[in-house]
Amino acid sequence: MKGFPYPGPALKLLLISFMALGLAACATVPGTGRSQLSLVGDSDLNAAAATQYREMLQKGPLSGDQKSTAMIKSAGARISRAAETYLKEHGLADEIPSYNWEFNLIESQDVNAFCMPGGKVAVYTGILPYCRDETGVAVIMGHEVAHAIAHHSRERASQQLMANVGGTLLGVGLGVGGASALTSDMAMAAYGLGSEVGILLPYSRAHESEADRIGLSLTAMAGYDPQAAVAFWERMSQASGKSGSDFLSTHPSDEKRIADIKKFLPEAEARYQQAKSAK
Repeated sequence: MKGFPYPGPALKLLLISFMALGLAACATVPGTGRSQLSLVGDSDLNAAAATQYREMLQKGPLSGDQKSTAMIKSAGARISRAAETYLKEHGLADEIPSYNWEFNLIESQDVNAFCMPGGKVAVYTGILPYCRDETGVAVIMGHEVAHAIAHHSRERASQQLMANVGGTLLGVGLGVGGASALTSDMAMAAYGLGSEVGILLPYSRAHESEADRIGLSLTAMAGYDPQAAVAFWERMSQASGKSGSDFLSTHPSDEKRIADIKKFLPEAEARYQQAKSAK
């Protein structure tokens, strides 16, 4: 069998540059201290998110339920203030101007909510029965805003960029090595699967758990009882009917998520007591 030749100087330089770029372009998630890849600029992501958000609102429809809309905006104002306080606590006050907070209720049966980079938040009416009240809304909104201030979208985009560059380098290496078309196709397929299962999916699950933890703190800092998060996710679990392994999933299993939230609660409870005593 023909061995794979040692890479030439040009390819070695590319590989070294690729690894150095990954090591140098790192940031730290506030509150958890986890190191994350940061290759993509926030300004570009925020601008793209703002454009997508405007287009979504134009298609709508926005909910005509004034009471529920007012509840969304009330919870949003409190959670966003908590998020800014959280950023200040972690020495990231300079990031606050990049968030242009906006909260809207969309008429849709989808059980969903999200926060885009830059603070553009949408809550679908389909999730309101599981929230039940403003505290439940604050739980899911705290989770979604946590994704934004933890820069999870930026990290996912950076990981995808690294994976794409890695695939390109692998293709170059296979070509230089004289690999057959079949060998190249198999190697590229294996690389794609390995990147998805070994890097992208696990980090997606890590992001969800991280957003749960930070979100609990934001909920508590905003003056809402973080204990409500357990009941909310239990209702969501019953609705989804999902359980078991979280392998090949972007989210943790319901059982693991709820167990982790219970572990995070003491930290959030301390913040909740501080928020109550400050009133």
